[in-house]
Amino acid sequence: MRMLFVADLHYALKQFDWLIANAAKDDPIAIGGDLLSLNSALDLDVQIVVMEKYLHRLSQRTRVLVSSGNHDLDACNPAGEGVARWLQEAKTKNLFVDGDTVELSGARVTICPWWDGPVSRAEVEAQLAREADGSNGRWLWLHHAAPAGSRVCWTGRRFAGDEVLTAWIKRFNPDMVLCGHVHNAPFYPKGAWVDRIGKTWVFNPGRQPGPCPARIWLDLDAQRAEWISLEGRSVRQLAPAAS
Repeated sequence: MRMLFVADLHYALKQFDWLIANAAKDDPIAIGGDLLSLNSALDLDVQIVVMEKYLHRLSQRTRVLVSSGNHDLDACNPAGEGVARWLQEAKTKNLFVDGDTVELSGARVTICPWWDGPVSRAEVEAQLAREADGSNGRWLWLHHAAPAGSRVCWTGRRFAGDEVLTAWIKRFNPDMVLCGHVHNAPFYPKGAWVDRIGKTWVFNPGRQPGPCPARIWLDLDAQRAEWISLEGRSVRQLAPAAS
C-alpha cells in the first residue's frame, strides 16, 4: 500500500489538477486540511462548489481521505464553534472526511476535524479515545495542526505547534500523525518534514508554489517515507516502533 499525503493546498487548482492526473498511482490520497483559502478573492461558497467537484473526481480514481483545517470552516456547531459542514455534505463513496476511520491493509486512519473551541476539542478527544481500543495494526491520524515540541512545526522564528495534539499523542500513542498547517517547516534548517515524538512518527509535507504540491509518499509495508518538493527528494526509512 502506498499513500500519498499532501496538505495546505489553499485552493491552488493546478495542484489539485496534478493530484487528479496522478491519482490512480496511489491508494489512498490523504489531504491534511486547508483545501480552501480565506485569502482568496473568491467567496468561500464559490470555492466550496469547485472543491466538491475536485474531490468527487479524485474519489472516482482512488480512495480520498480529507481532514478539515482552519481555512475550511463554513458553519458553526451549537456552541458557536466553526466546523467544515461542506465536507460532511460532500461525502460519497471513496471520499472519507472528518470523523471517519478508514481501514487499510494492516492499518487504519482516523480523520480528525479542526477543533475551534472546547466543545469540538472534546469531540476529537472522544473520537481518539474510541478508536484507541480498535483493531490491531498500525494507527495513523490525519490532523491539520502540527504537534508542539516537533521540528515539523518550526515557523522560522518559533515552534508553533498544537500542545493539545502533543498531549493526545503521548496519551494514545498512534504510530503516525499526518499534519500540516505550518507551511514552511520542511524548508528551514531547524524544521523538518518528518520527526518523532516518542514512538510516533509525525509528517508535514509543507506548502510550495507552482503546479505540483509538496508531497509525502508513505509505503507502510516497506516502512519507508519519501518527501518530494522544489528542494528535491528526501527518503526516511521508518524503523519499527520501539516497544
